[in-house]
Amino acid sequence: MSQWLESLLDPDLASLTAGALYAAVWSLVFVESGVLVAFWLPGDTVLFTAGLLTARPGSGVSLPLLAAGTAAAAVVGNAVGYWTGRHLGRPWLERRSARVQHHLARAEAFYDRYGALALVCARFIPWARTFVPVLAGVSRMPYWRFTAANLLGAVVWGSGLIVLGYAAASVPWLRTAAYVVAGVAVASSVVVPVVARVRAARRPRAPEPAPQPEPER
Repeated sequence: MSQWLESLLDPDLASLTAGALYAAVWSLVFVESGVLVAFWLPGDTVLFTAGLLTARPGSGVSLPLLAAGTAAAAVVGNAVGYWTGRHLGRPWLERRSARVQHHLARAEAFYDRYGALALVCARFIPWARTFVPVLAGVSRMPYWRFTAANLLGAVVWGSGLIVLGYAAASVPWLRTAAYVVAGVAVASSVVVPVVARVRAARRPRAPEPAPQPEPER
């Protein structure tokens, strides 16, 4: 079971040199965290695998350097996503219909209340970690709150998964459990939005109010 999950989820990083591994991991984390077209990239799997490779004798990969650089790439990537949402996405949406304005107001209320928690939790959901920082910028989440959540999420997710992979190299059951959790997370990231979309489509729409007659003059 462990070998099947590993072959399914592990990207081919073993053939890279230490320098190439740093560049590949940091580039992927930055792009996935801040560029909308990269939401499909397997960041969780890459980080865990990089940690496994770091634990190999003679790998030449520094665990502190890899973990710190990954956290920094995640921070910068999310900051780019926030800037994109605030300075490009927000002006574009403000020129849309009144219905869009209503959704903007709801998004602002959500990020005002749950924005920091959403940013940290979204790090562990493949598609969400790309879109949530952009929506935080669109919603004009205060930058100091965004920065604090960005730093915390980057360390817990980026550095944490690498350290977890490093530890799993000597703990076989931890490695198997991590692959199972990764598989469930990937499946959930696809199934949950589809189920929500189907339920929304089946929900009966509220009838539109009848037009009121104009008063007689």
